[in-house]
Amino acid sequence: MIRDFRPEDLDAVFDLWLRGNLDAHAFLPAAYWEGHADVVREMLPQAELLVYDAGGGPLGFLGLDGAYVAGLFVGREVRSQGIGRALLGAAKQRREVLELHVYQENRRACAFYCREGFAVCGLQRDEQTGAPELLLRWTRS
Repeated sequence: MIRDFRPEDLDAVFDLWLRGNLDAHAFLPAAYWEGHADVVREMLPQAELLVYDAGGGPLGFLGLDGAYVAGLFVGREVRSQGIGRALLGAAKQRREVLELHVYQENRRACAFYCREGFAVCGLQRDEQTGAPELLLRWTRS
């Protein structure tokens, strides 16, 4: 079931964020993510978050900032089971257009978003990490 974030989700959602970033971005130092942890933990409850909960707590979540997908995270042990697709589908129901950045080196995420109808609109370097990232956009047809 997909639902809105609740305050009691914070620990699980934060853990999904940290572990997800460490897993997906091995090309960046772990210290980069760990260095942002306090700020992210503080900001999570203020964001628009969609949470996938099968009854035992969050298994994944998606963050929205207007039309921008600020992040999509699914627990390692439940990946490739449709949770990311379901979260993205819920976001598509709420918006006419979605945009996001994804590190070019994160090939699994790039392939996922392209399968889900996103198109590459640009390439840039992340100012903080220097890593190349793609700008992707989905538009309701």
